[in-house]
Amino acid sequence: MTLFETLSYAWPELALAIGAMVLLITGVFLGDKAAPQISLASVGLLIVCALLAAFSPGAGSTASIFDGAFRIDAFSTFAKVLIFGAAAFAILMSDKYLAGEKLGRFEYPVLILLAALGMSLMASATDLISLYMGIETQSLALYILAAFNRDSRRSTEAGLKYFVLGALSSCMLLYGASLVYGFTGSTLFTEIAKAASAGGDNAGLIIGLVFMISGLAFKVSAAPFHMWTPDVYEGSPTPVTAFFAAAPKLAGMALFTRALMMAFPGAVGDWQLVIAIIAVASMAIGAFSAIAQTNIKRLMAYSSIGHMGYALVGLAAGTSSGVSSVLIYMAIYIVMTVGTFAIILMMRRRGGMTENISDLAGLSRTNMPMALILTVLLFSLAGVPPTAGFFGKWYVFLAAVDADLIWLAVIGVAASAISAFYYLRVVWFMWFDEPAPAFERDHGPALAVAAWGSAILMFPLLTVGMGTLRQLAETAAASLF
Repeated sequence: MTLFETLSYAWPELALAIGAMVLLITGVFLGDKAAPQISLASVGLLIVCALLAAFSPGAGSTASIFDGAFRIDAFSTFAKVLIFGAAAFAILMSDKYLAGEKLGRFEYPVLILLAALGMSLMASATDLISLYMGIETQSLALYILAAFNRDSRRSTEAGLKYFVLGALSSCMLLYGASLVYGFTGSTLFTEIAKAASAGGDNAGLIIGLVFMISGLAFKVSAAPFHMWTPDVYEGSPTPVTAFFAAAPKLAGMALFTRALMMAFPGAVGDWQLVIAIIAVASMAIGAFSAIAQTNIKRLMAYSSIGHMGYALVGLAAGTSSGVSSVLIYMAIYIVMTVGTFAIILMMRRRGGMTENISDLAGLSRTNMPMALILTVLLFSLAGVPPTAGFFGKWYVFLAAVDADLIWLAVIGVAASAISAFYYLRVVWFMWFDEPAPAFERDHGPALAVAAWGSAILMFPLLTVGMGTLRQLAETAAASLF
C-alpha cells in the first residue's frame, strides 16, 4: 500500500488534526472575539470528518494501515460517526452557556476537536502503542476541559482530580500493556492473539490483561474505577459534562471491545468473568448511589456508571451478537444523554444556572414542552417500553442469555428496576410538586433541536426504527470476527 493510499484511509484524522491546528492559530491571532466563528467552523469540520469517515474506502471493507497499528473497518466507522456527532452537539449546545458564564474562549472548541481526534484514534487502534497514543490524546484535552472555568474552585478541583486519577489509570494500563508485550513479544493485537492462543503458561499474560482492563474501565467510568465521575461531572462546566458523558464513553467502550475481541479472542473464558463482575458492580453502584442525589449532574454521573454496566453485560457475552448489542446500546445512550443535558442546560434563571433536582418541581405547569421532553428521556434512561432505552437493554440482556450468562441478565433486570426509582422521582417532581420559579425560555435553537430531536428518536418504532440501527451494528460487529 502506497503512502497516498494509506493516508486516504486516515482522512478524518488528518482533517481533524490539521483543522484543529489552523483554528488554534487563528484564535491566537484574533483572540476570544473570534470564538463564535471558531465554534461554527469546528462544528463544520466535525460534520465533514463524519462524512469522510462514513464514506471512507474502509467503511465497506477492512484495511490495516501504518504497519497494522490502525484498522479502518465498519466497527471504527460506526464509532467515529457517533463520536464526531456527539462532539458537534457538545459545541453547539455550549454557546449560550459559555456566553452567560463569560467563558466564551476560542480554546474550548479546539480542545473538543483534539479530544475527538484522540477518540477517533482509539476507535481504530489495533496496537498497544496506538491504543495508548489515542487515550492520551483524548485525556490531555479532557483534563483541561474539566478545569476550563479556572475562576471556579469546583471546576479546578474537578480538573485536578481527573488528572491525578487519570494518570494513575494510565499507569495501570501501561503496566498491563508492558506485561502483555513481555509475554507475547509484540504490541500488535493480531500477534498477541496468536501468542495467547498458542497454549502454555499464560499466567503473566492474564495478569497483564487484568491491569489493562482496570485502566480501560476507568476510561468508561466502570466500577470500581468510577470514583472520579460524580465530582468531575458536578464540578466541570455543564457543556463539558455533557461531552464527558457521551463521546468519551463511546470511544472507551469501542477500544475496550476491540482490544478484548481482537487481542484476546482465545481467552474469553479468562476475561469474561472479570467483565461480568465489573458490570454487576457498575449496575449496582449506579442503581443505589443515585437514589440519594439531589444534584442533577451527580445523578447523571451515577446514571452513566450504571449504563456502562449494562453495556458491559453485552461485552461479557464475548460474541458477535454481544458486540452488536454494545454498539446499539451506546448509540441509544449517546442520544439520551445529549438530550438530557440539553434540558439541564435549559435550567437557567436570572441568577444563573441551577442544578438541583428540586428546581424542576412543577415544571409541567411552568414549561410543559420541557417537562414532556425530559419525561420521555428519563423513561428511556430507565428502560421503560416502548422507548429506545428499553430496546437497548433488551439486546444486551438477550446477548447475555444466549452466552449462558443468565444470572448476569437477571441481575441487570433487577438493577434496571431499582434505577427506575430515581428517574421516576424526577418525573414526580416535575408533574406533581408545587411549581418552582420558571426557567428562562430564551435557550437558542441548538438546545431546542437537541432536546426535541432526542425525544423523538426515543420512539424508534415511529422514526427510522431499530431495524436500521441493528443492521448497522451487526455489520460493525462482524468486522471484528
